[in-house]
Amino acid sequence: MNDLVVAHVTVGPFRQNSYILGDPETKEAVLVDPGDEPEAIEALVARHGLTPKYILNTHAHLDHVGAVFHFQQKLGLPFYLHPGDREWLEGLPLQARMFGVAASPVPKVDRWIAHGESYPLGKRRIEVIHTPGHTPGGCCLFLRDDRILLTGDTLFAGSVGRTDFPGGSWEQLEASIKGRLFPLGDDVTFWSGHGLASTLGEERASNPYVGEGGRRGALGKKFV
Repeated sequence: MNDLVVAHVTVGPFRQNSYILGDPETKEAVLVDPGDEPEAIEALVARHGLTPKYILNTHAHLDHVGAVFHFQQKLGLPFYLHPGDREWLEGLPLQARMFGVAASPVPKVDRWIAHGESYPLGKRRIEVIHTPGHTPGGCCLFLRDDRILLTGDTLFAGSVGRTDFPGGSWEQLEASIKGRLFPLGDDVTFWSGHGLASTLGEERASNPYVGEGGRRGALGKKFV
């Protein structure tokens, strides 16, 4: 099997990483967390010669969903999201007012996803891992054979997602990372919603919030 295409562009005032996952054989792709600047995301897709089939989001904070409506309207792509983030999605206009940014229309969810489900990407499958804590419906996306994980705002290189927004929970976030992500294996490379890539082994060993000997109960304040 040829190497998975994992590419991202950093967009918007929150410097969020919007991803495309692509199967190099079939040229099928999935948009993950298209948050802003749809033209930049479109250019990334074109550069890799891929055809998006659907949108799959890790959560519904405005910096991750801001361009979803655009792609629904322009390309007719269905939108997948965990139902735990329904209130965050429906509150998109309020989120925009809170942060003083322009609001995009609220996208329609075509499929509510659940922990343990998987969705096609060409000849591959994308597994959904529900990881509440940053938001109630936060999820990570795992390509098991490729050993690639997209963590959204659950886990960062050297940090974790903040838990002080409505619906956030430090206890849930810690349990999600230690109970559902770290057991996937130290060799897994992950790409997050902000910042650089890392491995689960590196974070298990040295992350100051959830790594071995970390500061229990600390909040990740570095990223939204």
